[in-house]
Amino acid sequence: MLSVEQAAVVARKHELPLIVDAAAEEDLQTYYRSGADLVIYSGAKAIEGPTSGLVIGKTQYVEWVKRQTAGIGRAMKVGKEGILGLTCAIEHYLTATKESGDEMVAKMTPFIDALNTLNGVTARVVWDSAGRDIARTEIKFDEATTGVGTGDLVSALKQGEYAIYFRGYKANEGIIEATCVASAQTN
Repeated sequence: MLSVEQAAVVARKHELPLIVDAAAEEDLQTYYRSGADLVIYSGAKAIEGPTSGLVIGKTQYVEWVKRQTAGIGRAMKVGKEGILGLTCAIEHYLTATKESGDEMVAKMTPFIDALNTLNGVTARVVWDSAGRDIARTEIKFDEATTGVGTGDLVSALKQGEYAIYFRGYKANEGIIEATCVASAQTN
């Protein structure tokens, strides 16, 4: 796979704009600085704002995106509440202290240790597959030992007094992932 820098060289050679889909990426500057002409982020993923998007790039290409408000993009228009929510989320995102992967590991280690005492359950730290500094707990179930299908367990945990959600895209393999998230204060 080409790096953004390498892709930028190829794009320039062929006089094409380089557009990067950085939906869940965390750094709001790195791809533009690496040569992308347009970078598109999800407002709801790493930025943790409302369903929306953020486009960063060269004026010409941002103008092209803006033209879609009269076309296909009109149906996906973000309202003023969403714009304000995204603006607040970006401000918070840019000023908040980010938790490092090592801090995540330290926080989840007691959880992993406790899981590893359960019969038919093994847990370990796994790192984000996209190379971001995000650590997760991978939990693997031996369904023959536990007597419960992983998919059934994931569904049941969503139904409790406190709904618990996991990254369950490997549930059919008996594997789920959890991320320790700092708890928010509620009134």
